[in-house]
Amino acid sequence: MTLNKIFVLLLLSLTLSSNTGCGIQSIPQAQNAVEASWSEVLNQYKRRADLIPNLVEVVKRYASHERDTLEAVVNARARATQTNVNVGDLNVESMRKFSQAQAGLSSALSRLMVVVERYPDLKANENFRDLSVQLEGTENRVTIARQRYIESVQRFNNLVTVPPTSWTNSLILHYEKKPQFTVDDPKAIENAPKVQFK
Repeated sequence: MTLNKIFVLLLLSLTLSSNTGCGIQSIPQAQNAVEASWSEVLNQYKRRADLIPNLVEVVKRYASHERDTLEAVVNARARATQTNVNVGDLNVESMRKFSQAQAGLSSALSRLMVVVERYPDLKANENFRDLSVQLEGTENRVTIARQRYIESVQRFNNLVTVPPTSWTNSLILHYEKKPQFTVDDPKAIENAPKVQFK
C-alpha cells in the first residue's frame, strides 16, 4: 500500500469516527423520534374523542334533561378535534392552542362525570361502565404518550442546542427547538384542591 492510500484511509476513518458524535445522524434520528411520539399523542387524543359520542349517547338516555352539560361535551369535542397540529407546524402558539382545546374537553368530561353521580341507574349501566373504563384507560395512554413526547423533545432540543451537536445543527441542519407541553395557568396548580366531606 502506498503512503497516499494509507493517508487517505486514515483521514477517512478519522472523519467517519468524528462524524458519529457531531449530530449529523443523531439530530435527524431525534427529529424522527419527536415526529413518532407526536403522532402517538394525536392517536391517543383521537381515541379519546372517538369514545365520547358513545358515552354522551348512553348518558343522554338516562339524563336527557342535563342538556347543557351534554352539549358542552359535544362542543368541546368538536373544538378538540378541529384543533390539529401537524408535527411540522409545532411551535409554542400551535401547542398552546392544541393544549387549550384538549383541556377544554377534559374539563367538559369532568363536569359530565359529576352529573353522572346523580344517576345511580346510569352508573350501574354496563355500557356506561365499559365506556368509563375505556375512557380512563385512554386518559392513562394520553399521559404516557405525552410523557414520551416530552422525553423525545428534550433529547432533540439538547442535540440542537448543546455543543458539539449544536454546531452541526447551526452550520448544516438548521433545526429549531421543539415546543413542550406547558401549563397555561401555573397558579391554578400551585394549591392542592380542597376535599370536603359532607
